[in-house]
Amino acid sequence: MTITRGQFSLRVLGGEFTDSQIIVLLGENGTGKTTFVDMLAGKLKPDESEDEIPELYVSPKPQRIVAKYPHSVRHLLHEKIWDAYLHPQFVSDVIKPLQIEQLMDQNVQHLSGGELQRVALSLCLGKRIAAAKVIKRFILHSKKTAFVVEHDFIMATYPADKVIVYEGKPSVQCIANAPESLVTGMNLFLSRLGITVRRDPTNFRPRINKFDSTKDRDQKAAGSYYYLDD
Repeated sequence: MTITRGQFSLRVLGGEFTDSQIIVLLGENGTGKTTFVDMLAGKLKPDESEDEIPELYVSPKPQRIVAKYPHSVRHLLHEKIWDAYLHPQFVSDVIKPLQIEQLMDQNVQHLSGGELQRVALSLCLGKRIAAAKVIKRFILHSKKTAFVVEHDFIMATYPADKVIVYEGKPSVQCIANAPESLVTGMNLFLSRLGITVRRDPTNFRPRINKFDSTKDRDQKAAGSYYYLDD
């Protein structure tokens, strides 16, 4: 499908995703990641085409949270996700890991930015979809699919089962590739940036190699920009 908005156009290539998967969208600012999610959610309509987008139940969490709700966090959760926030599995998988219990009686408008993000994520997960360990466990248990737009590259690698790589000229013309494996997608994305990543041998976390270091040169020579095992 394609969509044109002013001077910007996005072409989305055909692909597949299944339940119990988390798909991370990788691309520069302005390549159409949010536009893609808004199309799936039905907020934006694609240009005329023979194919129709199936109706999907999508619960997006916005990047920026504005606190307008005048009551407590407890009141908000009860109003928005009353059938989920008291469920034992939701409490163990979401409420406790995100430390929402200590915020329950606070006014939403008095929360800090980080606290707002945690509450917003709880609401998103409470509507049965989202975005790393908390998200991954919840998605696996609920058998849903999550599309994650993550601007922190290292964080993006934690929950991903697959990735969609965006290419093209930001804010002008871009392509969203089909979902592919984490290693294949990361290799494509990082090769465009000229960056290599390895697993830290101590804590096993993804680590960006110093540019033009021996490890960086070796991985580039091998075409392995994203290396899982040291």
